[in-house]
Amino acid sequence: MAASNAALIRPEDASTRSEIEQLPTLFSKLGDDAMRLFNSQLALFKVEIKEEANSVMRNAMMIALGAIIGAIGFALVNVAAAFAISTLFARANFSQPTSYALGFVVTGVFYLIVGGIVVAAIRSRLAKQELVPQRTVDELRKDKEWLKNEL
Repeated sequence: MAASNAALIRPEDASTRSEIEQLPTLFSKLGDDAMRLFNSQLALFKVEIKEEANSVMRNAMMIALGAIIGAIGFALVNVAAAFAISTLFARANFSQPTSYALGFVVTGVFYLIVGGIVVAAIRSRLAKQELVPQRTVDELRKDKEWLKNEL
């Protein structure tokens, strides 16, 4: 009887049984690897977002500093220009208050135009800055292709 049982168990059946028993382990390893891959992609995404946020903050701080310095200069030049223009209107036989008012109005309109041009230029520069973390997107595409090929 032992000989008949030995005849029933073939070496091929034992290897198939072993492979079937290993299949859940392989799926478990695949799941673990997929989770590790996802976690590393998430970490890369966080790093890229942090780098972009730091870059935007540095640029915003530099713009704010430039704006403060520019505002001081703007105020001084604006007052000087307004008084200079008001002397031109004084020669046109306007009263002194009217000459000052016209000088400040002309100067203010000029600086409003220049300021609008500067704001439009900075806004277009910021609009060109890419906010999508390109390295993470590229890695996710590669991983997607790899998973398609593996499965």
